[in-house]
Amino acid sequence: MTDKIYMQKALDLAARGRGRTSPNPMVGAVIVKGGSVIAEGYHRKAGTAHAEAAALKKAGPGARGATLYVNLEPCCHTEKRTPPCTKAIIRSGIKEVVTAMIDPNPVVAGKGLKELRRAGIRTRTGVLKAEARKLNEAFIKHMSRQEPFVILKMAQSLDGKIATAGGESKWITGPGSRQRVHRLRNEVDAVLTGIGTVKNDNPSLDCRIRGGQNPYRIIVDSRLRISPAARVLGFRDGRTIIATTGAGSRRKINSLTKKGHRVIVIRSKAGKVDLKELMRRLASLDIMSVMIEGGSEISASSLASGIVDKVMFFIAPKIIGGVDAIPSVGGKSPALLKNAIDLKEIEVTRFGKDILVEGYLR
Repeated sequence: MTDKIYMQKALDLAARGRGRTSPNPMVGAVIVKGGSVIAEGYHRKAGTAHAEAAALKKAGPGARGATLYVNLEPCCHTEKRTPPCTKAIIRSGIKEVVTAMIDPNPVVAGKGLKELRRAGIRTRTGVLKAEARKLNEAFIKHMSRQEPFVILKMAQSLDGKIATAGGESKWITGPGSRQRVHRLRNEVDAVLTGIGTVKNDNPSLDCRIRGGQNPYRIIVDSRLRISPAARVLGFRDGRTIIATTGAGSRRKINSLTKKGHRVIVIRSKAGKVDLKELMRRLASLDIMSVMIEGGSEISASSLASGIVDKVMFFIAPKIIGGVDAIPSVGGKSPALLKNAIDLKEIEVTRFGKDILVEGYLR
């Protein structure tokens, strides 16, 4: 129980870096001596001190003979901007290191703990492993499969509609749900939508919370139909990416790139951008997490392509009705109910009158 208490503290510290550490993991460290916490730290932002280094600096000479709790195996490689944590731990005189999980990064993957043991430091791993894996689920997928972790977010009515037949969609859900979405934009690396949503709703895809940061904005636009006046093109931060098949004109591509936007050409799949290939390209840009905020078509395509890891459906207590209203997920329905997409690890949260249903795809 004592191990779990200190590891939970490390996990809570790690979560403070949410949305700021990518492409690094979220890591927290707690140093315990004589039954008391003498120092703690967490990785605040990519390029800054790692959690272990921050905690050891606070502990100073007091770290000698202490136990270090950290939610991820300490790094031992030099292929990064900061020194390896294993060396600092060994120099500090720490006697024991307790970790929640092994680092999925193949250049670490057990080597960090092995180095510590060779130096005479006791090691244990697996404390709150499931919680640690969930915290860094995006980092794990990025490292193990070279693809970003993908969330499909949808705001819909009780009967599964995202707009009336005439296209009216603002606002189905209430302010509490919308605030949560902006917090999500502050936490993920990128927000992705389709050209249909850009043309119909003209979104900015920015983050509107105090102290928040804007994610990358990914527009799936197979034939490069985006208007130069689109709000999403109004930013000059280099974080707008248009994914196309190359069917658009070279002049338009040049015009977009001159304004600081990135255009990436992805192979075509049935005339559309191959979303699996797009995810691999985004991962190569160190984009570790993507939230899809689109319409009926992009939702259906993303689910059919197998890129979605998690869904978050915000459901308002409204009934729009009508077979001509726009459903949250388009495409063709399965011939058999057993082929419907099944979810696991379901969580339900209330936001005012709305409810959020989230779960992972099996």
